[in-house]
Amino acid sequence: MQIEIDNGSGFCFGVTTAIKKAEEELAQGETLYCLGDIVHNGMECERLRQMGLVTINHDDMRELHDVKVLLRAHGEPPATYELARQNNIEIIDATCPVVLKLQNRIKEKWKEALDLRSLATEGTQERGKRKVESGRWKEDSLSPQIVIFGKKGHAEVLGLVGQTQSTAIVIENFDEVTKLDFSRDIYLYSQTTKSLDEFHRIVAYIQAHISPDAVFQSFDTICRSVANRMPNISQFAARHDLILFVCGRKSSNGKVLYNECLRVNPNTHQIEGPEEIHAEWLKDIQTVGICGATSTPKWLMEQCRDELLRFED
Repeated sequence: MQIEIDNGSGFCFGVTTAIKKAEEELAQGETLYCLGDIVHNGMECERLRQMGLVTINHDDMRELHDVKVLLRAHGEPPATYELARQNNIEIIDATCPVVLKLQNRIKEKWKEALDLRSLATEGTQERGKRKVESGRWKEDSLSPQIVIFGKKGHAEVLGLVGQTQSTAIVIENFDEVTKLDFSRDIYLYSQTTKSLDEFHRIVAYIQAHISPDAVFQSFDTICRSVANRMPNISQFAARHDLILFVCGRKSSNGKVLYNECLRVNPNTHQIEGPEEIHAEWLKDIQTVGICGATSTPKWLMEQCRDELLRFED
């Protein structure tokens, strides 16, 4: 039986940086708190817990003072930074640069929309109509829609929505695009780890249904280091008899990549670790491919490979 570990799988840049920062802080022997799981992989979280990393939630953070708290790659809304300031908490900011750039873009667009609405309101009072030179406004509403294609409740999405004081609309999939008001302006962004193909479907639908009196702009904010894994993992899954997709079940990115493997190769199994491998999967199998998400550590995929070798013994 031949076993191959996908070279393209494993931690993305943002996760690698966050874990490195955590390890550096823990090496100093001080207590370090992490707001939420540093990565959506239980085994990696346990490894860091044994090194001293303490995972907390937002309620826990409200009770902390004069400590260090690491913000993971997913990013946080402005309210978290304000809480840290109030409680004299030192922030170790490991927000992924790609996510941070997206947060700033959404915040700037939201402020721009507020400014245009203010001008439009003044125009209404002065001229009895809702219209300004730099934007077109409907009588029923002055507010444009900032829309985020992403998973509701996901840490990254909460951080993005927070840039708009929670006024942004979140749609999880193509089917939810119909909930938008196509008579109003729409500015569409995406969670960095969502499907590029589905994002393009949403863009095409809005373009086909948006009112001629409304503005539509889409911003492809999907991380290419993640998006490029889709075609690569498709090719990887196609050349093996069996695929073991190693990933924590809370990983949004992992769900997308696993479904792509399953589409290409129906003999695909998602596992969180080597203990979930079943011997019957290996019957009449000549080649096994092991791959994972951006939250899957290399060492865990190597453990799965070693478990397969034990089955052969």
